[in-house]
Amino acid sequence: MTARIIIADDHPLFRSALAHAVGKVWPEAAIIEASSAAEARAALAEGAAEALLLDLHMADSTGLSVLMDLRQDYPALPIVIVSASEEPRVAAAAAQLGAAGFIPKSSSLDAMREGLSAVRDGDGWFPEAHAGADDDLARIASLTPAQRRILAAIRQGLLNKQIAYELAISEATVKAHITAILRKLGVNSRTQAVLLAAKLDVDQPVADSARA
Repeated sequence: MTARIIIADDHPLFRSALAHAVGKVWPEAAIIEASSAAEARAALAEGAAEALLLDLHMADSTGLSVLMDLRQDYPALPIVIVSASEEPRVAAAAAQLGAAGFIPKSSSLDAMREGLSAVRDGDGWFPEAHAGADDDLARIASLTPAQRRILAAIRQGLLNKQIAYELAISEATVKAHITAILRKLGVNSRTQAVLLAAKLDVDQPVADSARA
């Protein structure tokens, strides 16, 4: 069966550059291009993929939450983050959340091919200077998909009643989920949970401790 490689990035020119690198590493592969996380999911639903190259910034996804969701749904799929960010904390977070590799968009084509070859061979590929594990990210990763959806709604500033309406659940269920979220994250308030969850963002710097 022909290997399928999915490239999810909303910039056509960069998708073309990635496709060129992929073609050198998987010369017989069928390359599927997606311009959004939804299109990537649709491609995955059509059949197994050898790897997914994933941009963290697309119209329907921003930050590391999309990586967490895809890892939850496709735990055996190697996901390579291809990002404009070169911050060590972002590469470290991607590694901790289960990415198979992290390739900065500023990388040369040779470096991209080297990174993709490492992933193809079952080895991780990350910048040498990426930081160590983050306990807060481990706590966030322990949330269930339903709890992550509610945490995302809290970050948007929605009240319990609004969250219940948006997710078609009771307000009592929302409150129970929030209690569980605060316990798992080790925080005492919604504000502290929002600050801690900011570690999933890519652009903005995050304080060393969201509970300070």
